[in-house]
Amino acid sequence: MELILANTVLGVLLVLGMGALGTAIGFGILGGKFLEGSARQPELAPKLQASMFLVAGLIDAVTMIGIGIGMWFTFANPYLGQLAG
Repeated sequence: MELILANTVLGVLLVLGMGALGTAIGFGILGGKFLEGSARQPELAPKLQASMFLVAGLIDAVTMIGIGIGMWFTFANPYLGQLAG
């Protein structure tokens, strides 16, 4: 049982860590491309900004889904029920 809990914790840590890393990289690239596009064509800056915030929300949503899955495995581990039965 301890092995299952330890592996679950490691898996959740990997999901959260990789999700945070991916989000950070995604936001960095997104912000850089927004600044580059705004510098090239300043008249498109409001449209680019709206698109940037939409994509930022989608990038952040992926991380929140990972956090939800990680919490599910942490607090309602489905593998522990298989041990009891």
